Amino acid sequence: MMIPVRCFSCGQVVADKWEEFDAKVNKNHEDPEAVLNALGVKRYCCRRMLVSHVDLIDEIINYGRK
Repeated sequence: MMIPVRCFSCGQVVADKWEEFDAKVNKNHEDPEAVLNALGVKRYCCRRMLVSHVDLIDEIINYGRK
């Protein structure tokens, strides 16, 4: 699905960091720890939101109405 707007635990906004994190980690193969540090994500609950997210929207969209 789409990334949640806020962290489930602390309420910090994390969705604005997703595109940059995804581009650097998945496309440029950078270290996730270094990318999160550069983005200023310090809390482990927020880091979990970004690291563990699986983007399924491209697969689910195929099951929409025709």
